[in-house]
Amino acid sequence: MQWQKKITVITGASSGIGKATLELLRAEGSIVYNLDKQLPTAADPYFIPCDAGNKIEITNTIRSIYEKEKGIDFVFANAGMHLFATLEETSDAQLETLVATNLLGPFYLLQAVIPIMKQQQKGSIVLMGSDQAFVGKGSSAVYGMTKGAISQLTKSTAIDYAPFNIRVNCICPGTIQSPLLDRAVQQFVAKSGEATEAVYTALGKAQPIGRIGQPEEIAKAVRFLLSDDSSFTTGSLFAADGGYTCQ
Repeated sequence: MQWQKKITVITGASSGIGKATLELLRAEGSIVYNLDKQLPTAADPYFIPCDAGNKIEITNTIRSIYEKEKGIDFVFANAGMHLFATLEETSDAQLETLVATNLLGPFYLLQAVIPIMKQQQKGSIVLMGSDQAFVGKGSSAVYGMTKGAISQLTKSTAIDYAPFNIRVNCICPGTIQSPLLDRAVQQFVAKSGEATEAVYTALGKAQPIGRIGQPEEIAKAVRFLLSDDSSFTTGSLFAADGGYTCQ
């Protein structure tokens, strides 16, 4: 019953992990808003076109949801993008876009929702991290930088707002079958010349569990972190990576 009629906001929920989480929480009875630049595959009255890296758009959208619903219970800052490049190969435009989407976007979202949750004296937030919050990877300078920063944003925010009964955690997926992974593989294939199928096979074998993860598996972990089932958990970096970072 904890999800019935509760208000959830997810950024980037038109595809991948965000979409899987939206579908899971709606099945539980939550009213889930999708804030995304990308249109969903089907008509959705709770879809709001929004650039997750734009402070004005995020602020105005959260305000409009609050004015309509009179509260926001759960937030999943999921929207993000990947870039397969060393720092020398990264253009200024790519740097600015990645930082705006992966780091500033979650920061602006927190700035918009935290005052609402403080007033409510409750709330649960999950930020999208990565296995790169724990380990480094080649040709991932800017992406890894943003995810490392998100891990610290999680911890500091959790400490600051624990007195207000607001929990903040970070989900850290490994290699997950999603549009983000597909784009990263395409970038790698274009750069390396390796066969696409061989790259996916190698990625699966690199995980101790022996396969690439699925969006639905991460969605279940996000549901746990948002829910009362994790009521004593805040400031955590929750690895869901098939054992990759424990090697």
